[in-house]
Amino acid sequence: MKLSVFTVATPDLTPEELAKAAIAAGIEGIEWRFKDIPTDAVNEKPSFWRNNLCSIDPNGSDEELERFRLAAVNNNLVNLSITPYLNACNVAETEHVFKTAQKIGASFIRVGVPGYDKNKNYNDLYATAVDYLHHVQEFAQQYGVKALAEIHHNTITPSAGLAHRLVSNFNPEYIGVLHDAGNMVHEGYENYRMGLELLGPYLAHVHVKNARWLPTGEEQDGIKLWKSEWSPLDEGIVNWKQLLNDLKAVGYDGYLGIEDFSGQYGSQEMLNNFASKVKQWLA
Repeated sequence: MKLSVFTVATPDLTPEELAKAAIAAGIEGIEWRFKDIPTDAVNEKPSFWRNNLCSIDPNGSDEELERFRLAAVNNNLVNLSITPYLNACNVAETEHVFKTAQKIGASFIRVGVPGYDKNKNYNDLYATAVDYLHHVQEFAQQYGVKALAEIHHNTITPSAGLAHRLVSNFNPEYIGVLHDAGNMVHEGYENYRMGLELLGPYLAHVHVKNARWLPTGEEQDGIKLWKSEWSPLDEGIVNWKQLLNDLKAVGYDGYLGIEDFSGQYGSQEMLNNFASKVKQWLA
């Protein structure tokens, strides 16, 4: 297994600084965050989801895009992914991401999955997602870039089982699953090994982060309330040493992408810690 970094987790680094930091940590691939910076966030302190200095602007020029491509290539890093936020399942926006991925030489993109908040029936959302992914599969064939649906809480794919139900309608050569055990702490936990076995050829990428549950100290109708929050890699509910063993058991040899939101370390130290811990757990 190889190591990568999703640049959402390194908001204070420019593309060039991120590439140098990745090399220093022994990381081989970059997953570029594909999202504009809100106008009112430009002067804010760098943050994961607002003023992220390591994000490709979807409205940027080809010259701006080339900056990101070269940041990786000039440091012998792989431009692994273009990772946008497409939960509206907009077909035109999705094709734009495929075109960008092709230009930068990325292997895959993250595609949209409908959110789930109880306001719309799951079955209707599922039908919408299947229709959308038919377009996505055509784009994947056309542009030579694989599409990944992510396991993510508050969507219709919070677990390996529900992600498999969605993607099993399609060819795993073109559409796969981004496995995210950290997200499954918030919602969607299943036995990891079983889920990996179920996904089989659809297992295409893995994100590495962790989370935990804590009591809020509040009650509702006599029921004690809990909340989930991000945690350092070795302090959350996911036993990453065991999960890495499970990944080895099913023959996974792709990338492990760090997406640590705990804020325990600065970006360089976070990357170093990730690489060190994973190598230790894999040994």
